[in-house]
Amino acid sequence: MHVPDVSVVVIVYNDAERLPTAVRSVLDQTLHGVEVVIVDDCSQDRSFAVAQELEAAHPGRVRALRLPENSGGCGAPRNHGIQQATGTYVMFLDSDDVLERNACRNMLDAAERTGSDLVSGMCVRVHLDNRWGKTTEWYPWIYSRTRTLESITEDPDLLVYDTLSTNKCYRRAFLLEQGLEFPVGIHYEDLLFSAQAYVAARRITLIPNHVYYWNVVEKAATKSISNRRHEIANFVHRMEIHRRVDELLAAKGFTEIKTAKDAKFLKHDLVLHLRDLPLLGDTYRQEFARLANGYLAGIDPAAYDNVTHLQAICAYLLGKEDWDNLLPAADAMTNKGRLTSPLAERDGRVYWCAAHIDDPADAEARRILDVTEQGFHTTPLSSLVLGNRLTSYEDDGRGSVTLAGSVVNPLGRIAPEAELKASLEFRARRQVGVRSFSFPVESVRHAGDTIEWRATADIGSTVRPLGIIDAVWDVRLKLTAGGTRLTTRVSVGGVDLESAARLRVRPRLTRLVSDRFEPEVTKKGNLSYVLTAQGPAAVRTQALISGAMHGRTAGVVKKTLRRALRARRNLGSGEQKVKVYHEVFSKLPIKKGTVVFESHMGKQYSDSPKAIYEEMVRQGVAFEAVWSYAGAKPTGFPKEATLVKRWSWPYLRALAQAEFWIDNQGFPLALTKRPGTTYIQTWHGSALKRMGFHEPRTKAQGRAAQDRFQAAVNRFDHFLVRSEHDVRTLAKGFRLRDEVLLRTGYPRNDALVEAHRAETQSGERVRGPLAAELGIDPGRKVLLYAPTFRANADGAVEGFEFPFDVEEFADRLGDRFTLLVRTHYLNSVSLPPSVAGRVIDVSGHHDITPLLALADGLITDYSSVMFDYAVLDRPMLFFAYDYDSYAGDIRGTYFDLKEKAPGPVVATADELFQAIAAFDEADAKYAEARQRFLTEFGEYDRGDAARQIVEKFFTRSGK
Repeated sequence: MHVPDVSVVVIVYNDAERLPTAVRSVLDQTLHGVEVVIVDDCSQDRSFAVAQELEAAHPGRVRALRLPENSGGCGAPRNHGIQQATGTYVMFLDSDDVLERNACRNMLDAAERTGSDLVSGMCVRVHLDNRWGKTTEWYPWIYSRTRTLESITEDPDLLVYDTLSTNKCYRRAFLLEQGLEFPVGIHYEDLLFSAQAYVAARRITLIPNHVYYWNVVEKAATKSISNRRHEIANFVHRMEIHRRVDELLAAKGFTEIKTAKDAKFLKHDLVLHLRDLPLLGDTYRQEFARLANGYLAGIDPAAYDNVTHLQAICAYLLGKEDWDNLLPAADAMTNKGRLTSPLAERDGRVYWCAAHIDDPADAEARRILDVTEQGFHTTPLSSLVLGNRLTSYEDDGRGSVTLAGSVVNPLGRIAPEAELKASLEFRARRQVGVRSFSFPVESVRHAGDTIEWRATADIGSTVRPLGIIDAVWDVRLKLTAGGTRLTTRVSVGGVDLESAARLRVRPRLTRLVSDRFEPEVTKKGNLSYVLTAQGPAAVRTQALISGAMHGRTAGVVKKTLRRALRARRNLGSGEQKVKVYHEVFSKLPIKKGTVVFESHMGKQYSDSPKAIYEEMVRQGVAFEAVWSYAGAKPTGFPKEATLVKRWSWPYLRALAQAEFWIDNQGFPLALTKRPGTTYIQTWHGSALKRMGFHEPRTKAQGRAAQDRFQAAVNRFDHFLVRSEHDVRTLAKGFRLRDEVLLRTGYPRNDALVEAHRAETQSGERVRGPLAAELGIDPGRKVLLYAPTFRANADGAVEGFEFPFDVEEFADRLGDRFTLLVRTHYLNSVSLPPSVAGRVIDVSGHHDITPLLALADGLITDYSSVMFDYAVLDRPMLFFAYDYDSYAGDIRGTYFDLKEKAPGPVVATADELFQAIAAFDEADAKYAEARQRFLTEFGEYDRGDAARQIVEKFFTRSGK
């Protein structure tokens, strides 16, 4: 009888609908020697019948087993699967998840190649109810490259963070020899089983491949065990599992792992439950404190040095059972950046609260509660996000609601004499048409450490949602204190909304689907309203929509929805937006201090706009920052700034009312800049290729097109240059007047100038945290490959393909060099798994500056990154494999790269590899050429560009 290579144990309970998909992901594996062992935990639906049908359809490949009674967890069915499996290796799969198609093959290959007892790959969380198709890699830094550990002590992070059992492949003989089983009758069984397997394994291999897709439904009607944190039994189980893992580590003498695990407990496990505390009652809190504090007493004190200030504060206040100060701290931890405490000051230091810090017997209080370094007392008040706690909620049962709340006044920074005004805003989360409705706040007053307010909102007669599309509405308080404007979300805190009535509303489309506003507490504890149904007609229609969407009534709903979407498309057309921008938004007053930033048309938080923004923050400039982003969801942008999607209505309004525009490429050409707005164009690189009116294509355009282009560049009030080369090329190509030019250098290069200065003074290279983040071997030199994009004859961007064999690079040079690949932002790249750790894709890093600072050498072709890297005075290689076609195409270049290049110019992959092998020789040979290059193309890069810009335009000394 043939022994399967891998047995995949699929556990199921009341999940007949999804089970076939999970099993199909196993049967479709590229490795054919795989068997499926389905273990049904005595389901009450058709799960076991479906399992039997799958067994009948795939004889010899699928087996269906059933436990005699429900075990209440995952442990018992998995243990039964281990016993019944016949494969050399065992994997686990839940019925609502799927395996990546190559998972079994990749894990088996790694296990057989290394002789490991356990192979682990990357899990990906798939958020099924996220409309943007969101996915999240599970602790990706652990799986940055293929590596084999002889002991878990070589990388404690694996045991501390990746506690899943499902993204792993186990040698079955290893499980049986060690007697490894999941605990039964207790939740979080993965934590203990994984810890036992890690500790017992003689060898562990990690691979950078995706192997397991964990399907997550955040808004599921029935919460998973791990998401039912409001049940105290859930926390009891978590604590018991942690105690058992601690006993295991203590028995093995793994002290360092215990310390790392304690830090993770404070940062993750405890935080998960602390976030829910503001919404739970006194009985739960008291029992929670008893359980948590019993465990916290055994935490290694050194663990507190590896957590954030808020995590340490919460753990400390929990130990004191100081709910008055803990609950605001928990709210701040959930809502990152929100300041929820009035703070206290003693002897020039700032503390989270006044309690405990004056107790001479409590030596830890001042150390843990000290938040001076967070800068709450120096950050401009307008840049702080102040906590705003709901203190009462009343409704009339029809369409009116009265809210009262309390806004934190940290250190009394809102002076008692400051005039207070406020309005309450109901704002649609999906902004379609009319986006918000405001109500005056009839009472707003100083109350010591807080600002208290009270407002009545007649929602029924005022708020008119579109319906269907704008289903969720958030509540905000807009407060003006003196000359400072503040916007805050309203957090629910301990106010009970269970008995709150659904408020009547009149959607503009139809009441057929929704006719009520229901108050709801968001995941972060804030007040929102959700469109729902209460009237008989609306309830019936909701039921129809939730069903098969058939029949006459459902047809009416579909027709209404199509009409709404059509209206939305017309409202959001480019032509309509440009019209509204000029005829409506541009008539609004300019908002002093508002700065709109954009980098590479919203694709990144990077470059000189980022450097200027961070210098403004560093200097404490009072301003309102608005950052533009492109794509479905912004990543990497500053949390403190207002984020607006490019070409959205908020984006257009922000541009129309901004005092400053700052970008490095160009805001939409169709938008006219108002006279009261100052446009600082930082640009994104010195030019090799001809630009603007120097390009034959531009010259060949008709007069109307040339006039439109000239009008667009005429919007620039200031244009940054880094050399007289830029003046002769870019400035002339754009026909810019000399008074527009700012000879400051590029703010993005300030960091590179400083890095070179520090390296020259100390004689040492400091790689910094990015090298560790990328998993770079300290013994290897780092090369950055940063090519520019290629365009076809029509100017369209072509896809990126490697002009050399990266596997050959890894084989020939991977023992001496790590190659970082950073494609142009218009391109993307895919690397083969075989080069993991030796060739690393860093294209996802928005800002290239830290990558330049990290690299010991640069490989490029014609990218303007060559001019920036010259600041560092490090070796450069130019892989110009298509030089003749690139330099000789219709666009043309400003100079011959081969004549001025401060490094070898090579044309073939073999020449490239030879040049890399002779890296040190090229460093010395081209030293003078690099200096000449920098003198010609970077004469104004002196390290103070951002400071010059900020002082000229944004500080008192500059105005």
